Amino acid sequence: MSHLGHCLPPSSSLPPVRSLHALTEEKISSALRNLHSIYCPLRLPRAFKPHVEPKALLSLPPTPADSGYASHNEDEDEDEDAEDALASLRADDFERNFAVRWLTAFIARSEELDSISEDTRMHLVDEAAFVLASFNDDVKADDDVDDGITRNFVFSLAPLPAPAPSEIEVRLNDAPLSGTDHTDVGLQSWGASIVLSDMMCSSPARFGLVPSQLGPSPTIVELGAGTGLVSLTLAKLLPHLFTGQPVPAVVATDYHPAVLENLKANIATNFLSASSSSSSSLSSSPSFSSQQDNDDDPAPVQTCLLDWSDPSPALSQAPLNDAPSNRMLIAADVIYAPEHAVWLRDCAGRMLAPDGVFWLIATARPKSNRFAPLVDTVEAAFDDSEACPRTEGGRLRLGIVGVERLEKRSGVGRGDEGYYKLYRIGWA
Repeated sequence: MSHLGHCLPPSSSLPPVRSLHALTEEKISSALRNLHSIYCPLRLPRAFKPHVEPKALLSLPPTPADSGYASHNEDEDEDEDAEDALASLRADDFERNFAVRWLTAFIARSEELDSISEDTRMHLVDEAAFVLASFNDDVKADDDVDDGITRNFVFSLAPLPAPAPSEIEVRLNDAPLSGTDHTDVGLQSWGASIVLSDMMCSSPARFGLVPSQLGPSPTIVELGAGTGLVSLTLAKLLPHLFTGQPVPAVVATDYHPAVLENLKANIATNFLSASSSSSSSLSSSPSFSSQQDNDDDPAPVQTCLLDWSDPSPALSQAPLNDAPSNRMLIAADVIYAPEHAVWLRDCAGRMLAPDGVFWLIATARPKSNRFAPLVDTVEAAFDDSEACPRTEGGRLRLGIVGVERLEKRSGVGRGDEGYYKLYRIGWA
């Protein structure tokens, strides 16, 4: 029988993620190979090959020599049966969804593999991400494409005068990572953005989200918006805080084209069908009611490609060419390389209004994690007083004016997230 026939249903073969700490590398690798054989047999990543011995892929007894006459039809029939069985397994929605949930949970809790080396753990996570990404691959046998995981976020809103709702709801698509591009992390929602969105809804005044602090016709810009959770939350929250006056403009920026496309889809999901959602009361606001009928009206959330290392092209045109109106900048868990903090600092220095505030939330991870040192690059970037941006004339310098530690919340974010640092940055 063909080796394809040895694939096992995910629901009966995958080890329980809750016992991840007790699993061996061999057990996890075997589970991932099984999923790979089912869902992406034609897409073997380069990183997958060196770690897999040939015998592990084809652990079958030697095939007896055959003349090719007597048993040809039998072998062919067996191969066809195996391929039919695999096709049925691959098309099973229950098994497919089970595999997606397992892979997502495995990636989120990978830090629990404390008995396995960091390099091996990251390799296994990469393999899992590769298989997870394959569910969105255009080369699948059918025409149904998995666009990722749809997530609903509900945040309690601070008490406000009627008819303000008690909750803000945001619906997001977390698209699968490509498996080949490490810069597309913005396709998924991370814990820091969830925590920050919740805090802004429950305590808007704490972040200066009130007319008296933001001033007239302000703009709020999110840097590295990713799926757009923070921007979408603000776009649904602000009309209830600015009743009877112009609502601040919200601009969500990112660098990665695939991230921007997913972001635009999330904006459409939350606002073009607002009338059918429980949060549709926003559509009664003048800022939202006509945006579908009048192309001249700005969307509730505008999008823009912004490269922190070279922001000039984006800053020379709308909607980012009016720096004095940028009263607030926001960035949630966007530091993934040593140079990012410096780029972000310099970019913010060119964008932030003299009386504006920049809220930056960074994720602190365990020392064994390869991203662990990056949280320290934020303070290091702003400690360099000579390099920090200054206002015209040099009187004010952009710097950290406050920092707060936020504990990780149960059930929120990835398993490798330890806690968060919330920075208040401004001109001082």
